[in-house]
Amino acid sequence: MSTEAGTTTGSGTTYVVVDGENIDATLGTAILGARPAPDQRPRWERVLAFAQQQWGQDVKGLFFLNASNGSLPMSFVQALLAIGFQPIPLSGEAHEKVVDIGIKRTLEAIAQRSGDVMLVSHDGDFAAELATLVDDDSRRTGLIAFREFTSTALSGLTAQGLHAFDLEHDVQAFNVSLPRVRIIPLEQFDPTRYL
Repeated sequence: MSTEAGTTTGSGTTYVVVDGENIDATLGTAILGARPAPDQRPRWERVLAFAQQQWGQDVKGLFFLNASNGSLPMSFVQALLAIGFQPIPLSGEAHEKVVDIGIKRTLEAIAQRSGDVMLVSHDGDFAAELATLVDDDSRRTGLIAFREFTSTALSGLTAQGLHAFDLEHDVQAFNVSLPRVRIIPLEQFDPTRYL
C-alpha cells in the first residue's frame, strides 16, 4: 500500500470521521460571521468522493452529532444516510463533550485494526489519537479542514506524515466561494480574483 498523498490504489477502507459541530462552528463563527445558509454548507457527498478518489479504496463515513438535547435533525440525518454516511448521534451529561469523546474512542478503535483515516475537524483535542495513527507506517492518515483554523496540535503532525487537505480548495466541498483570508502559495495566486 502506498503512503503517498496522491491517488493510489488501496486494498482496504478509508474511515472518514467527521466532527460536524466543529466544522459548522468554524464555518459560521470564524468565516461567515453568521449561521451558514444552505448553499454555504459543505456538500458532504464530495468529502466521501474525495476520500475515495484520493486513496483509491472504499470509504466508510462516520458523522458525529450531539444529540444530548434529545432530538435529531431528521432531515439532515436522512440526507447523511442517503449519501453514504453513518450518522452517530451521541448524548451525555451537560459537562461532557460527547462528540469529542465519541471521536476519540473511534480513533482509538481504528488504531486497533487496519484502515486509513481522514479526520474532518480543526480540534486539537484529537491530536494524541491522530498521532498514534500517523505513527503507524501501515496506514495513511489525513486531515480535512480549513487550514488557517486548524489547531497547531493537529497541523504540527504534518511533519510526521499527516496529509492535510483544505475542505474548500482541495476537496471542493462548497458550491460558493467562501470569504476567507488565507495564505496563498505564489503558484496558486490568481490576481484576477481580486480585480
